[in-house]
Amino acid sequence: MEKASKRAHSPAKKRIWALQFVVVLLAASSYALTYLLWPASPSAETLPINAESVIAQCIALQMAPGPPDSFNARTQSDRFVEGTKPTLIRNASIWTGLDSGNEVVYGNILIDKGIIKKVGSIDASLLDVYRDIIVLDAAGSWVSPGIVDLHSHLGVGSSPSLSGARDSNSHAGLTLPWLRSLDGLNTHDDAYRLSIAGGVTTANVLPGSANAIGGQAYVIKLRPTAERSASAMLLEPPFSINDTHVNPFQRPRWRQMKHACGENPSRVYSGTRMDTQWSFRKAYNTARILKEKQDAYCEKALTGRWPGLGDFPEDLQWEALVDVLRGRVKVQNHCYEAVDFDGMVRLTNEFKFPIAAFHHAHEAYLVPDLIKKAYGHPPAVAIFATHARFKREASRGSEFAPRILADNGLDVVMKSDHPVLDSRHLIYEAQQAHYFGLPANLSLASVTSTPARIMGQDHRIGRIIEGFDADIVVWDSHPLSLGAAPTQVFIDGIAQIEKPFTSKKPKSAQRVPSTPNFDKEIADAIKYEGLPPLEPETAKADVVVFWNVGSIFMKNTATRKVSEVFTSTAENGVVVVEKGRIVCSGAEAACPTAVLRPDALHLDLAGGSIFPGLLSYGSPLGLTHITGEASTSDGPVFDPLSMLVPGILDGTVIKAADGLLFATRDALLGYRNGVTSAVTAPSSRGFLSGLSTVFSTAAAHKLVDGALVQDVAALHVALSFSSGISVSTQFATLRGLLLGEGEGDLAKQFALVVAGKIPLVVNVESADIIASVLVLKKEVEAGTGNTIRLTLAGATEAHLLAKEIGQAGVGVIVQQRPYPKSWEQKRIMPGPPLSQSSAIATLVAHNVTVGIAVVDPAGVRNTRFDMAWAGLESNGALGKAETLNLVSSNLEMLLGVEESNSDLVAMKGGSGFEGKVVAIMSPRRSSVDLV
Repeated sequence: MEKASKRAHSPAKKRIWALQFVVVLLAASSYALTYLLWPASPSAETLPINAESVIAQCIALQMAPGPPDSFNARTQSDRFVEGTKPTLIRNASIWTGLDSGNEVVYGNILIDKGIIKKVGSIDASLLDVYRDIIVLDAAGSWVSPGIVDLHSHLGVGSSPSLSGARDSNSHAGLTLPWLRSLDGLNTHDDAYRLSIAGGVTTANVLPGSANAIGGQAYVIKLRPTAERSASAMLLEPPFSINDTHVNPFQRPRWRQMKHACGENPSRVYSGTRMDTQWSFRKAYNTARILKEKQDAYCEKALTGRWPGLGDFPEDLQWEALVDVLRGRVKVQNHCYEAVDFDGMVRLTNEFKFPIAAFHHAHEAYLVPDLIKKAYGHPPAVAIFATHARFKREASRGSEFAPRILADNGLDVVMKSDHPVLDSRHLIYEAQQAHYFGLPANLSLASVTSTPARIMGQDHRIGRIIEGFDADIVVWDSHPLSLGAAPTQVFIDGIAQIEKPFTSKKPKSAQRVPSTPNFDKEIADAIKYEGLPPLEPETAKADVVVFWNVGSIFMKNTATRKVSEVFTSTAENGVVVVEKGRIVCSGAEAACPTAVLRPDALHLDLAGGSIFPGLLSYGSPLGLTHITGEASTSDGPVFDPLSMLVPGILDGTVIKAADGLLFATRDALLGYRNGVTSAVTAPSSRGFLSGLSTVFSTAAAHKLVDGALVQDVAALHVALSFSSGISVSTQFATLRGLLLGEGEGDLAKQFALVVAGKIPLVVNVESADIIASVLVLKKEVEAGTGNTIRLTLAGATEAHLLAKEIGQAGVGVIVQQRPYPKSWEQKRIMPGPPLSQSSAIATLVAHNVTVGIAVVDPAGVRNTRFDMAWAGLESNGALGKAETLNLVSSNLEMLLGVEESNSDLVAMKGGSGFEGKVVAIMSPRRSSVDLV
């Protein structure tokens, strides 16, 4: 007995008793009081050799994730790269993220050892200790924390998209919590460099949404590392990343996991929402059973009941989901509709786990109280700004959702879903959210401090605070102003842009935009559950007087080109419109009688502009209501090179005019934002598209006068590496058709092209194919003696042949923001800060007629932002009139629009994010629409 007693009081026993006492202190809130009743002297014979580690492991189960207690005392980042010189950013306007995002500090930032050492006024004596310091004079420029993307597929949905680098979705089952995005992370994605150039420094890389539980996500820093590995990019990886058994004495780090509900998993697995919800419940029940076994095991261990205890219950496949139940995982939940939120909220309360954020969440603004019922705390809502209606789930999406959600006390995050949206322009999502009503402080926070907090990293990123990671963006203008671009980006204190290029910005770009009031539209969005009436209201008065007009832009009737015909100086401008036509314009003194007419409707434009109606091209606008729903769309045409065409269609060229759909929400939203007409070609996935048409975006149906502006505009074909047919075969076909080898209607339409009657629009991306197109044009023209009206659409690499395209008299229609989605788009001209010029400015400099394409119907409404953005990054090469040409006159000429659009748009307020379209004048319809 005496010998046993000595064993019971051995050092190992004392450590165990000490651990047991710590357990009481740490876990008293979650363990029953019976845990206090420890055995007085545990028997040495029953004490397992691993008792100390077992107790430690059980203690660790109660630890909340987060940084170690000593983290704030660090003097060097764990990501610091030896040899990195300290940097002083001087004379900056610093948005710190403090005071709910309202604090701005004017001063300096000292960064060293990968962290922020000092912010604000820095005493010279502090700098004396630094040798060989790099000094960057911000000259008053705005500085923000690095942009944080809460929802990205960078590296797993790689760019360019190649078959060997698609790792975002698994098709191995509905619930796969054991999968890890890290295991598919491509370190050679072209988008890393581009996204950094947009100020993105951190991204949460999620698995795709094909599964109910797609797997574990990982937070990365985007900068390249010397190790060149995926693991080296990780920010605070879970300790379990390289070892199944981890040190139980370390506070665990946050983990991330992807969930998805609704259409995606149902579609991939040919099931229903009921199937998906059952798969969730089944998976969580499996995890709950395992958790309960672990808890029962630990209860015995922590109360000294060692006999027969056995091994700790664990299962590598389910351990991550068990951690979800323990509140140690940030669940990022792809979820769109109220029905799905309801199902997930019920799931969280059934199994007692929190959700970090609902992503996409297009209907969240309609059910904020439901979101708040989720277990633990209300999830944040991570959304797009205006990207919507791409599938049924997104059909009720509203641009006012960020404002509405914030008004209801929910955290708002703007995210990219890269490469769905190019994360380089994630700040543009925050800018749009601000334009449509989200306060400036919350808009900037939505891509910095808020996502950092939601992913559990707000102890080191998302704000400019002493001791935080040195992830900093120096901007050329206020980050919420249109076209804002970094002049330098720091990640871990390392400058990421070797030779940054800048573009000239107006002084107005240095302040927060004064955005319009959308209170009525916000109320309507809620009242009509996301589907408010969009049809314009025709003014009842025959005469409408616009006063306080800042500028007037008109088309030259002979050349079609836009020019500024009036600019307000000392006097306010006035425009008098009678039955849709301007009868007087200019200074107020020029229209004294009309201004005083009592029967007129008077509208104050507050210094705004009147300009020609805009034209849209590049998307299936007018051919679809919901792009992802076949039953709401005209659908793709048969392609003679890639599929068997029914005999009845042999030689027939399809006309888009026959499949037009009017009063689509995207068309009406476009109209309300100044896009009064559109050119659309038949949707095609192959070589031959067909004949485009011109239509009014405001028309209720085709039989309305002026609805169909022009039956046929141009003939459209595509030349691509990705069609499944060799490029040489495509060229041989096109050559033969241009030289008269076709039959029937096909021969007739190509004869019109050769005769110069209608343009040939070739959708092409690669510079190599473009060069061959120019050679073919010259060959056909030499053989026929006629000049072909050729337009290149898409044309991402056209800038490489700008001189040759200009000399050939060929026009180009490009996207304003190029992105290397495919291999044939790889050689983009990105624009500042990565290149001095943009593709548009480069082409214009070589006398190429350029138009801007909008490829997403939901993006049509933002056409005037695109044109203004093109001007802002052109270094003064494109003025306001020239940018208007890009989306009006130039497109008309390039696409064969015979009669120039005579509509005029009245915009209240300034340009960019400060203006709001209030009226559209139509001489053709003899009316003024109020929008």
